[in-house]
Amino acid sequence: MEFFTFKPGLVGGHCIGVDPYYLTYKAEKIGYSPRVILAGREINDNMGIYVARKLIKEMKKKKIRIKNSSILIMGLTFKENCADIRNSGVEKIISELKKFNCRLDLYDPWANRKEIKKKYKIILSNKLNKKKYDSVFIAVGHDKFKSLGLNAIKSLCKENHVIYDLKDLFNCRSH
Repeated sequence: MEFFTFKPGLVGGHCIGVDPYYLTYKAEKIGYSPRVILAGREINDNMGIYVARKLIKEMKKKKIRIKNSSILIMGLTFKENCADIRNSGVEKIISELKKFNCRLDLYDPWANRKEIKKKYKIILSNKLNKKKYDSVFIAVGHDKFKSLGLNAIKSLCKENHVIYDLKDLFNCRSH
């Protein structure tokens, strides 16, 4: 028997993020109520908000002040090792953390700087600063992040910090 390891993160892109709505539209048009598909989409559509709030809870557990905290979000594309930011689930993480008045730095070696500035009104960081962050949120499993290594990512953080590894690159969801 063979087992496959799946480490789902945010659902983005077109296939899972958008195409089911075409199917539900057509199903409803012929009189079928696609409740299971719509329930799945509702869960996936709210996952960015859910994980952002989990990060905030982890920070509170460590008594990290949330307002004006410095958070680095690593990865903005809809999947690893690709430059496409369309339909990225990271967008909801960013908007949720902004509600908590967190200061966000965005880092993605694949993403286009102009697209990021236009979409998020934040300049994409091209340099990572040591001991700057209260939290690092690894949202996309780019190979570059894995090769960077957990110790290098920890060096970006203040002494009391949270690293939220959504894609479980380092086998530690939250550190």
